[in-house]
Order: sequence, then C-alpha cells, then structure tokens
Amino acid sequence: MHKPVPPIIDLEASGFGSGSYPIEIGYALEDRVVYSCLVKPAQRWTHWSDEAESIHGISRDMLARDGLTVREVALRLNEALRGKTLFSDAWSFDSSWLGRLFDEAELVQRFRLDTINRLLTPEQMEIWHDTKKSLWQELDITRHRAANDVRVLQETYLRVTRNT
Repeated sequence: MHKPVPPIIDLEASGFGSGSYPIEIGYALEDRVVYSCLVKPAQRWTHWSDEAESIHGISRDMLARDGLTVREVALRLNEALRGKTLFSDAWSFDSSWLGRLFDEAELVQRFRLDTINRLLTPEQMEIWHDTKKSLWQELDITRHRAANDVRVLQETYLRVTRNT
C-alpha cells in the first residue's frame, strides 16, 4: 500500500523580489505524475535577474522559444488543478508569482496554494531541510527546475513522514 503524498507545486522566476514573475511552473499530483512548463513572459514583464538565471539556468531565449503564453498556462493550471489544494515549500514567493500570472491572464485561480509546513509536525519540520539536502545529493538531478523540485519535495515528504 502506497502512502498518500500531497500535491506539490513549485515555481521558478525571473528574479527575486519586486517586479519578478513566474517563468516555469511544475506540479506533482497525488499519483506522483509531474507536469511542468515554461512561461513566455507577458509583454510588460521586463524584470530580469542574471543572478536568478545562473541559478535556474532558464534563459530568455528558452522562454521565447519554448514557453506557453501566460493565458495558456493559467487555463491549463485551472483545468488540471481545479478545486485542489497544492503545497509549496516557498509559499510566499509561489503564491505571489501565481497571483501575478492569473492577474495578467485575467482569470480567477481555481485552486488553492498552502504551505507544506501545515502538513508537518514540529519534529518533521526539524528534519525537512537535511532530508531534502541529502535527497538532492542522492538523486543527482538539476536543482531549481520546477519538475525536479516537485519530485524531490514529494520524496522528502514521504521520508520525513515515514516513521511518524
């Protein structure tokens, strides 16, 4: 019998702080199937951080070539996630970037976002970071890409809740 796993969402962005916007969104549902896409920036989204690009490795050219429009992404997210609550390990950032996406798309977000901390006990929260860190080393996959991040976050959840 498989332990239930929460649906997880992760966003990568053009930078940090004011003016930044989502450039990649990934989620993994309860069945652990992962979806991710690049977001072509809206015309008025101009903020760009070279430092952020050096972390996630997503270039403006990649977004222009492979990204979906803001509206396409928002419609797909609503269709796939309607009525669900997804969990994030960076709730304040991710909820802000999702809000920016849906505002720009002129659509109402049809799913909720909550912090993964709400699902964890204090004891589990104490081992979360170290567990996640060891998973990155064990799996040896690229960090700060949304699809990889949601896989690792779900596996981290399973490991920290395994014995509790």
